[in-house]
Amino acid sequence: MAFVRLSGVTYLDPERVHDCYVLFTGADGTTRLVDLTGTVVQAWPFAGVPPRLLDPALNGGRIGDVGVQLSDSGDARGGIYANGTVGQLDWNGSPVWEWGTQAPGGAARQNHDWELLPNGNRLILVTVPRVVPGLGDAVVGDQGLYEVTPDGEIIWTWLAGDHLEEFGFSDAGWAALRDTAARDPQDPWGYLEMNSAKTLGENRWYDSRIDSAFHPDNVLVSFRKANVIAAVDRATGKIAWKFGPYYDAVAGAQHQRITTHHVPRPLDQTSGQHNPHMIAPGLPGAGNVLVFDNQGGAGYPPASLGIYAGSRVLEIDPVAEEIVWQYTAEDSGLPPWTFFSSFVSNAQRLPNGNTLITEGMQGRIFQVTRDGAVVWEYHSPYQGLGVAGEPEVKQTRVPGVDRLTLTSLVYRSQAVPFAWTPEGTPRSPLRPVDLRLPIDGSP
Repeated sequence: MAFVRLSGVTYLDPERVHDCYVLFTGADGTTRLVDLTGTVVQAWPFAGVPPRLLDPALNGGRIGDVGVQLSDSGDARGGIYANGTVGQLDWNGSPVWEWGTQAPGGAARQNHDWELLPNGNRLILVTVPRVVPGLGDAVVGDQGLYEVTPDGEIIWTWLAGDHLEEFGFSDAGWAALRDTAARDPQDPWGYLEMNSAKTLGENRWYDSRIDSAFHPDNVLVSFRKANVIAAVDRATGKIAWKFGPYYDAVAGAQHQRITTHHVPRPLDQTSGQHNPHMIAPGLPGAGNVLVFDNQGGAGYPPASLGIYAGSRVLEIDPVAEEIVWQYTAEDSGLPPWTFFSSFVSNAQRLPNGNTLITEGMQGRIFQVTRDGAVVWEYHSPYQGLGVAGEPEVKQTRVPGVDRLTLTSLVYRSQAVPFAWTPEGTPRSPLRPVDLRLPIDGSP
């Protein structure tokens, strides 16, 4: 049986696209920087979870440095336990900084996110195997945050398991959470699957003294399996505000709620979300929270999902708790199931108001305008074999995949300004491209 697989750039509208580079790790374990023609301008033979090209303003003026994972921990459980060291490479791949052997247990266990802070330290999302109060006597994969100095010293620690009482779980939710932890304490993706951590940064809510919960140092975090988005108060460690885990029932079928175009409207049930972050000053929508709402199975107890699977990107006013913009496939004139990634993925607001979206499960990265028009579309051509427990192959650690499987998965992508790369970095001229297939796959 023959299959048609899209590869590379399939659509490009030079008039409406925001021109930039795009950084991502392919399923082959290599991190690449491509231009909007799909031409690779630089590559590093390491995966990043996620990879991130560093802003020179935070990096002492250094240009072209990238953050990636540098070594494995050797832990057979894989998943959130797998990383040994995380670090920084220069443009040519020479090491600038590495951390992990100094961590408790001799491995960083960095997973899902990290950030270079304005003070030169790093905020690192990590896994800490331990007994969590309230979840029984078994050691589970708890997740949390370290702030690490350039010298490798951990100067601040926050662990999710110490704050479960602040999540707002119902009695049924607590029962489901405890049952999950007891049934599979060695779950390679953790009982909460904390998948994002980003400081709020300067924002209009704090500047105007609307709410001290929006202090720039506070950290916006996401717990995929719990359907919780929360801000951690750096001063107290408490959860300062949150979305989820539950929302008021919405009339009508779930698929109608997901695809409705009316905004603003009250925030409703997210499920399996990724990469919530506050849009930075100077960008359209600054101060709002942008999140990739996977609508993948998640929740304690599980959230009700739609009849027709489809993901969405939401822009949320965090004070009014309203959706003020969204993207679904229907905004591009397509059925909801044509845009769907039940796990991984992210979204990033761009200077011209477009949004870069990673439909990670499909290996698809694309830009949409405010009105939902796709103006650039790229399908990662880099495939890899992924399965837990197969160290002899270069693997992509894919949750829910038990057998050797070929995948084009992309965890996250990053739009990179040209000024963040060395002078003379190649940049191809943009010309119109339209190689898209009809939705039924016919020629």
